[in-house]
Amino acid sequence: MTLPFDADVAIIGYGPSGVTAANALGARGVPTIVFEAEKDIYPRARAVTVNEWTMRVFQAVGLHEALRKDMTPYNSLRWVNYAGQEIYSINFPPSTLGDGASSYMLYQPVMEETLRRGAERFPDVVSVRFGCEVVGVAQDTEGVTITARDRSTGETTTTRARYALGCDGGGSATRKAIGATLQGDTEDVTWVVIDARVKRWWPDRNKLTFWSDKVRPVVDIPLAQGNHRWEIPLGRDESVENFATAEQIWPLLEAMGITQDDVQIHQHAFYKHHVRMADRWRVGRVFLVGDAAHLMPPWAGNGMQSGIRDAYDISWKLAAVLAGRAPDSFLDSYQMERGPNVAMFTEMSVGLGKIIKQELSEEEMAAVMAPPPEGEEPPPPPLVLPPFLVAGWFRGPLDEASAVGKMVPQPLVATPRGRIGLLDDVIGDCFALLGDDVDPASLLSPVEKAEWDALGTRYLIVRPPTKGTTGPEEIVDIDGVVGGWLRAHGARVVALRPDRFVAAADVSGLAVPTMDHGSSGR
Repeated sequence: MTLPFDADVAIIGYGPSGVTAANALGARGVPTIVFEAEKDIYPRARAVTVNEWTMRVFQAVGLHEALRKDMTPYNSLRWVNYAGQEIYSINFPPSTLGDGASSYMLYQPVMEETLRRGAERFPDVVSVRFGCEVVGVAQDTEGVTITARDRSTGETTTTRARYALGCDGGGSATRKAIGATLQGDTEDVTWVVIDARVKRWWPDRNKLTFWSDKVRPVVDIPLAQGNHRWEIPLGRDESVENFATAEQIWPLLEAMGITQDDVQIHQHAFYKHHVRMADRWRVGRVFLVGDAAHLMPPWAGNGMQSGIRDAYDISWKLAAVLAGRAPDSFLDSYQMERGPNVAMFTEMSVGLGKIIKQELSEEEMAAVMAPPPEGEEPPPPPLVLPPFLVAGWFRGPLDEASAVGKMVPQPLVATPRGRIGLLDDVIGDCFALLGDDVDPASLLSPVEKAEWDALGTRYLIVRPPTKGTTGPEEIVDIDGVVGGWLRAHGARVVALRPDRFVAAADVSGLAVPTMDHGSSGR
């Protein structure tokens, strides 16, 4: 007997990953129910930064402008020792994704509040049940049954959804319910995170700094909205009890020259660094998202961001499946794509952490600091490379020379009627084939065209500004960015997914990828 469904998707947990999924699904009209055990936003600022990839996700759900006004752009990281010598630095290049700056500092509670207000734009689509703790997740071949308990009344309810997203953090009950396990390690060092409000400026307060030291490395972070953070490890002879109050915290800041004239401490917490990933992110109709699927150290600033990208990836794919445009097997690409990307950022985080903790050997440190050969430009640090994926729903090679697997840059473009906007906004929320001064549909066979049509694809001719337009399905590449990028990758036509990664290019075939034809590379 088929049970009726209360929603297409149930989201368990309403932190950054869960609220991103709610916005992405709500924007696509997917009936969604959210369960959140707490009534209020978690008050402690955990994540500190987002970059242009994450901002492009926020753009896709129509919130990047609202979020950006509460963020502070920044353009570099530095590692220094207590003698004031710079050990290593990373300068961020100008944005290639159309959002101005390439990185922003944030204050997480404010960011989450804006994202929650964003989900309220869809009252007939997204329903949020605050104070409801999920106590059971069971599934069958057709759907998922969520059992939740109201913390105020003790009342227990059951809800049916076709799919469920476990966005319930590192201690995920959803992960346990589906039998997935975290694999990896947790470091045996406790860190105290100190959040303070700035009372007056001190020298270089605006620089995100890692103080490198074997004994007391410190993360020194200028948060948005007039907040500042320090992350400091406790010594072997120190315990959480030694730093229970703000009065006990002050000596840690005073050792760095920060006094009560500079800041007001408003909260502190303790945590340990994890390097863990779930063995399975999908079991049947249930998916793990964000910290429920993976945990990484903070050094690369991509823990929360990876969860946000997870949420957007699975959301647009679920929308395609629920609309009947893609088979259920399409959802298998979720972990295939996101897993390697998260693993890359985790490895990057561990490596950057070794610099701040001075765990690199002299030879390893020399390699980090070595200048490029004479006459050569130094390669960009991996942390600032434009987004790319190394496996998943793609057709063709995923290597440095290929456009496949890369996110297309986002310049300002014009419509035939002269309206100017960012590329993603002009294309809209859909699959799209872009042709470099050529009709992309003209390069497709009838079968290929029918397959892309079934996905609701747009076919857009990208004209240079020196040419005119002749029809509505054309855009003008004002500064030649898109056309130049295509030619640099040897492509005349590329197929873009809704997340703006290139799924296929004419160089290696424009047929719609299938899970049987999933590509991998790099």
